[in-house]
Amino acid sequence: MAAVEDYGISSPLQLHMISAFLATEPPDVVISLARDCGGGSLDDRVQSCIWRQCICKADVKLQGPYLKRFLKKLILEIESDGQDVLDELYEHYAFYLTSLQDNDVAKGNSRILKSISFLFADESSGLVSCPKSRNLEVQLQCSLNMLEGDTGCSLWPSSIFLSEFILSFPEIFANKCCFEVGSGVGLVGVCIAHVKASKVILSDGDLSALANMKVNLELNHLSTNSYSIDDRVVRSMVQCVCLPWESATKDDLRRFAPDIILGADVIYDPSCLPHLVQVLATLLRPESSSHNEKRLNHSLQEKVASNGSPVPEILGHPSTNGPVAFLTSVIRNIETFNYFLALAKKADLIAMDITEKVEIFEFLPYLRSYPRSNVRIFKIYM
Repeated sequence: MAAVEDYGISSPLQLHMISAFLATEPPDVVISLARDCGGGSLDDRVQSCIWRQCICKADVKLQGPYLKRFLKKLILEIESDGQDVLDELYEHYAFYLTSLQDNDVAKGNSRILKSISFLFADESSGLVSCPKSRNLEVQLQCSLNMLEGDTGCSLWPSSIFLSEFILSFPEIFANKCCFEVGSGVGLVGVCIAHVKASKVILSDGDLSALANMKVNLELNHLSTNSYSIDDRVVRSMVQCVCLPWESATKDDLRRFAPDIILGADVIYDPSCLPHLVQVLATLLRPESSSHNEKRLNHSLQEKVASNGSPVPEILGHPSTNGPVAFLTSVIRNIETFNYFLALAKKADLIAMDITEKVEIFEFLPYLRSYPRSNVRIFKIYM
């Protein structure tokens, strides 16, 4: 995202409203934030801001259905307040009424563009913003079909939470080989690349999810292709691989040799859990890690986070020289989760709930539909 002054934003409230709109938060959420900007009113000033900073910047092709729903709700709210509606808002809504059919959203291949803006504190200006040196706005093409079969192209709370975790402790991931299981839309991968991991390996067993993920990496200027420099072939920092857990062999997995394994919302299907645990156990064995060939020059306790405080010791491997995994999950079915824990224990994996033991910063205060408190984070190691 550009610097705050480039948007003409004069307050954190405006920034939150615009960020919520670009993230396609439910219309009620965006309108509530708009009311905050106007001291409770959707007056001409607030409407003008919505028009200039939201509607005019939207991608009609990928956000048309959302714009139609948002404008309908916004106009109803303005009229209910007894306010005059800007002509531009009426005209745009009329355009969407005639150009978009109601069944467009129901199509299985429907996609929407979400822009997830991670907002960092800028103490010098008093605004919640992103200094250019730490700027991060992630563009994601996501599915509008939440039915089974397209879940890998949807954005889930656990991946958002895992992304906040990565940005809270960038030093853990910098210069490390990071491997994600079940990468979905690729949000976590973009964040890992942002904190300068030495290598990012994203995997998924669904081919449609992989194809959509590659589109998202390109949207965020991350290449998955090899390229040449002075007749030398250089492999891209980001690698996408098709990895069905049930068919992954130990030899397939050991060649990745990751330092850190990541996963978001992968503990959900009991039939998949034995295969997932087998994948984790193989990746977490010391012989599969590059740590077998190198020792850490200094312990995790000596590292300092970007906010000046020490990185919690609990985030590292107890021996400081083995790979660790971080999984985030919403525990929807306790029996399924307990089954995962039993399988992990049988595979000699230690699974520790560290949610209450680390402070994960809230970079997305405007995502009011994001149930942050429902997500747990687990450290897993051998």
